[in-house]
Amino acid sequence: MGDTIPRLSDGPHLRTIAMPRDTNAAGAIFGGWTVSQMDLAGGTFAAQRTKGRVATVSIDAMRFLRPIAVGDEVSCYCSLQEDGETSLGVRIEVWARDRTGGQPERVTEGVFTYVALDDDGKPRGKNDGQTDKT
Repeated sequence: MGDTIPRLSDGPHLRTIAMPRDTNAAGAIFGGWTVSQMDLAGGTFAAQRTKGRVATVSIDAMRFLRPIAVGDEVSCYCSLQEDGETSLGVRIEVWARDRTGGQPERVTEGVFTYVALDDDGKPRGKNDGQTDKT
């Protein structure tokens, strides 16, 4: 994971603002909120690639690099790290910039694994012709 903000043609896979309700006891944004934003972005990325429903099965190599502050613009960037028969490894970088529009900084990174599911919730091949979106 690099030290420069990813330049993807479709931009970040999720962008939001960190709000006061998302803080921990120390006043910074709660790490669990950050993980949930990453999972939303990664799940959407995986569902689009598999053309169907997915489930998160693991989170690996998670690193929190610096706290996120209330009011920061938070962006999640996803890229394919591993492509298995029924699963995808998705590298997710979280970048934040302050409300003044300053230089973005990478704040969190991790690798999430998603498995493609059929209509019964069982693993399926990613190219089995699913058309539903979850």
